[in-house]
Amino acid sequence: MTLHTFQPTRYYTTLGSHEPVLRIADGDTVETTTVDARGYDARGEEVAARFNAQTGPFYVEGAEPGDTLAVLLERIRPNRTHGWSSTMLAPNVVDPTFVPELPWPADGNQLLAAWHVDADAGTARLLSPDSALGGLTLPIQPMLGCFGVAPAGGQAISTATSAEHGGNMDYRGFVAGVTAYFPVFVPGALFFLGDGHALQGDGEIAGTGIEISMDVRFRIRLLKGKRSRWPRGEHNDAIFTLGNARPLDQCVQHATTEMVRWLRDDYGLDGLSASILLGQAVVYELGNIFDPAYTMVCKLSKSLLATRAS
Repeated sequence: MTLHTFQPTRYYTTLGSHEPVLRIADGDTVETTTVDARGYDARGEEVAARFNAQTGPFYVEGAEPGDTLAVLLERIRPNRTHGWSSTMLAPNVVDPTFVPELPWPADGNQLLAAWHVDADAGTARLLSPDSALGGLTLPIQPMLGCFGVAPAGGQAISTATSAEHGGNMDYRGFVAGVTAYFPVFVPGALFFLGDGHALQGDGEIAGTGIEISMDVRFRIRLLKGKRSRWPRGEHNDAIFTLGNARPLDQCVQHATTEMVRWLRDDYGLDGLSASILLGQAVVYELGNIFDPAYTMVCKLSKSLLATRAS
């Protein structure tokens, strides 16, 4: 079990079978950095293309299609003080008749809000533009918006969207302490990460979180022969599955189906038991409703499963 310190020098705006930047093994830990969604690093220098440029891919020795890659997010911390966000809600989250009343920029150029992010204090303070929110300060919740593995079939999928391989899911629950699980589709899995947000509301309904570069530490485990079909995750209190698609009901279908499979395969619940449990105890959380593929999260408390694990 090795600790790798990796400083990226190139980035990718697709998740695909690109040349690996580092080979790592089951149990290894990696400390690295990510750029923000516009490609700016910790020094505020533009070093990568827009949008959501990824650090990686990391080749995991022994990973093969049919395995599952477990990624423990040990640390996600902003590494500069300047963050930014968009200032207008996405038109698709309001009534069509209300769209003209959104704060469209008069000159056609996107207006951005500037934030001062204090990682030590755990806060983000709104600096501009001028609004009735002057001095607004919010607690941060650093997360990764876009990460995952190379998809199957030689595809290279844009970091603007998501699918079975992960990608731009923008789920605010992917914070430090969470373990994310991804199906392996290609030899080595080829793991990517990026698109850090100091804070983001459910759905990423303005098209961004508070975008910022990050220092990240993660640990890899390889679950040999453990088949999964969609991204999963867990923390101390819950397990969850993610479906990425459009329309939104298809996301619900993918996420719910993956949860039923998990309950069946790892917790010994038959279809009847899983249906009863989920029907009365499931929690759904919206990951992303801005990107080409939406994300829905299907979540269940571990307290309901404590005596069921096989």
